[in-house]
Formats: sequence, C-alpha cells, structure tokens
Amino acid sequence: MERQTDWQFLDDRGHLATAPRWPRRAVAYIQAGASLWDHGVLPAGLFGSNHDGDGPDPVKAGGLPLDDIAYLGSGTALDADALLGADADLVVAVSYGGAQVYGLDPDAAKHLEERVPLVVLDVGQGRSLASVRARFAELAHALGADGELAMAGPLARAEARLRDLAAAGAPDARPVLLALSPSSADSAYLAKPYSWPDLRELAGFGLDLVDPQGGPSTNWCTADWSGVAALGPQVLLVDVRANAYPLASLRTEAAWRSAASGARIVPWNPEAPCSAGAHVRFYDQVADAVEAARDARP
Repeated sequence: MERQTDWQFLDDRGHLATAPRWPRRAVAYIQAGASLWDHGVLPAGLFGSNHDGDGPDPVKAGGLPLDDIAYLGSGTALDADALLGADADLVVAVSYGGAQVYGLDPDAAKHLEERVPLVVLDVGQGRSLASVRARFAELAHALGADGELAMAGPLARAEARLRDLAAAGAPDARPVLLALSPSSADSAYLAKPYSWPDLRELAGFGLDLVDPQGGPSTNWCTADWSGVAALGPQVLLVDVRANAYPLASLRTEAAWRSAASGARIVPWNPEAPCSAGAHVRFYDQVADAVEAARDARP
C-alpha cells in the first residue's frame, strides 16, 4: 500500500516536498522568510546569500521581527548542518532559474533535501511579479495562513495609479526611470529592467525605464557616474541592500551629486518580499517620485 503523507507542496523545480505532518518550524532564505511573514507565517530561522554578512540585512528582512528569529549564517559560513541544527521541518529557498538553490552550495542543498523537505520558489526573470506573489501566497496557505486578503484593493489601486501616470501627457514628456546598484564612490551597476520582475512590471505599466545594453551579465552592466548623468534619468531607483555601496556615503561625492542632480530618489530593494503589501509600498514610492518629477518639468 502506498504511504500517504499529511502535507505536500510542489515547488517551482517540479519537486514535490512531503512531510508526515504540517511544518511548524520553517527555515527560510531571508527574502522568502520576509515574504512568508507578510502572508502570516513566522519562520523559525533565516539564512542569507554570499552577498550577506554575519547578520541579517534589515532591508531584505522587510517587516520580520528579527529579534525573535535565529539567523543561521550566509555564504561560506552557512552549511546544511547549521540548518538541520535549527530543528527545521521545512526549508524554503528561492531560485533565479535553472533549479539552482540561491544561497546554498549545490552539495549542501542536496545533503539538506535528503533530510528535510525543501521548497524552492523561482523569483527570476522568467517569472512575472504577479506569479511570484501568487506562489508565495500558495505556500503560505499550504502552511495554514490566510494570506493578504485585505491587500487586493490597495494593490489594484497602486497598479492603476502607475498606469494612469504612464498614460498621462505626451510620451516625450514622461519622466525617465533608471534602476541601479551603487558599487563604489565612482561607479554603479545599471539594472537591465527586463531581467527583474519588479522593474519589468513597471515597464509593463507603461513607465519609461532605461534599458542599458552591454556587459556579460543578463542583469547588470557597469557605468561610472558621468555615464549615469548622460542617461538623464529623472527618477533613480537606488539599491539600498547592505551589499550595495551606501547611499549616505555617496552624498559627499561630487560625481554622484552631478548624476543625481534634479532626480527623485526611490529606495529599491531587488530582493523585496514577494507580497502585495511590499509591492504596494514600492509602487506608491515610484508613483510619488514620477508625479514629482513630472510636475517639476518646465
């Protein structure tokens, strides 16, 4: 007779995670943990990626109550045994495509999955923001949470506001947006918007995003601040994660001040929680900046 399980979930790799009972101690990659928390599930532990340090990045953490959650490490300081030592009955991770578990060495991920259910959700360029959000809602529901039922209205209004702003006025009068991650006092990584679900969504609403070309990466290309200034953005979406060069330090740099002169600055988290609440906050910030930039035009 085939053995029955009490809990199961099909992840974005096509792997069916199963457990004899509903998981109650999920350990999650920090973005996934923040997403689950927005949907009503509190993780028991968190881990980071190779870009993270000894403690959790508060930007990636969203609304998580970090004082109440164990942080298990990141990069080379993280291994499968650290996650298993947290008595996890489920591990939730993300992928940027190709079924690769982000933040975990492949051998460590394999070792881990042999001992505890592992759910991996794809947050990469092959997914729409709505589909990523829906998958986290499905997982939260499978873990017993009701999700973000009250956020459907605010999300629809925030999306409609961006569409209306994009449609207003002549095309050549619309503010130009550029997303970037500061890499040093002298340069930045410019985001290729169609590689990022949240930026691709903004473009889908009709907003004008700079689409920089060149470089070996599908996600970024490099430019100095004079190159940023030459693109003439009126709105800058600036990566504020801990691994980016700090925006506060840039403010003393003449090259940055020239590049950002007259531009509206929006804090951008490329690893924001995959939730309606987080997306509404981001959309509202972008809309405010676009409105201000439009109104400031002569």
